[in-house]
Amino acid sequence: MAASGFEGSEKRLELHFSGDDPLGLRRLSFKALDCVLAAIQCTVVSAVGNACFDAYVLSESSLFLYPAKLVIKTCGTTGLLHSVPLLLGHASGLGLHLLRCKYTHGSFIFPRTQPPPHCSFNEEVAFLDSNLPASLRHRKARVLPSHSLRHKWHVYSASSTVDDPVEDDNPVTVEVCMTELDRTVAGRFFLCPENAGMSGHEAGQEMTRRASIAATAAPRAFICDFAFDPCGYSMNGLKADRYSTIHVTPEEEYSYASYECVVTNKSEIQSVLEKVNAVFRPGVMSVSVTGGHAGWIEIAGGLRCRSRAAEAFPGAGTVTFQTFAAVMDEWSA
Repeated sequence: MAASGFEGSEKRLELHFSGDDPLGLRRLSFKALDCVLAAIQCTVVSAVGNACFDAYVLSESSLFLYPAKLVIKTCGTTGLLHSVPLLLGHASGLGLHLLRCKYTHGSFIFPRTQPPPHCSFNEEVAFLDSNLPASLRHRKARVLPSHSLRHKWHVYSASSTVDDPVEDDNPVTVEVCMTELDRTVAGRFFLCPENAGMSGHEAGQEMTRRASIAATAAPRAFICDFAFDPCGYSMNGLKADRYSTIHVTPEEEYSYASYECVVTNKSEIQSVLEKVNAVFRPGVMSVSVTGGHAGWIEIAGGLRCRSRAAEAFPGAGTVTFQTFAAVMDEWSA
């Protein structure tokens, strides 16, 4: 493992609001968003929207804006939590009131390079506790363990009510972190000589095609993709009111890919994960599911479950965390 490199593992923040404006957060101006993103050291590289939400590919991952919900995830050495007071200020100006917050991330590949308040989970929790309104009085922070000290799932939630949200208003969210990517797969996310002169959008479309992402990881979704120079890839998929997103850091010594999606039925999860596994063929896959415990997952195609953990969080419901490791003889077969 390299001593340092680009940190692919993302931090993820989800905020839910109440308000009467049918557009809500989607009224945020680009100037306001640019100010928030500048504070955490990233920028917008591509944007698209549909009737339900707006999706932004960032220089470090993605942002999704619904009328009463936002999801932002950033990688590298971004200071994601510095966005919280700014976002709450903008939301208040739109007449929105915060109902609940959920913050998650896996284990960082290069934890010593993270800026405050991301130097430790305790520091992150203290920052959130001091910046969220007192109305979110039900709070919980836990680190879900795995078979390895290198793979843990950090979860913080805060809610104005202790009850779980109604399931129809809180569909199932699947977060996947993958390391030790298959070398052939990782090579598809480097710019090729034939990509010379292409824009990031054009090269991103080529990477999407080479990796068969549209057919497997984002079927029937509208895809907004972007390739970075000399390597790296981001994609947002939009399908009605559901999103999916992929981010890839392909460098060999610290290769990493993430996949996230929202599903309507828990029965979809295993099929989705098997398709993602077929695209990336990771050595290790970590999976967290939020929105109801659908039972433990098994993934065919060369992965074996190594650990399982589950815990309930206020306003989020049950969060499960499983790790899987590749069975090499199955891959070689």
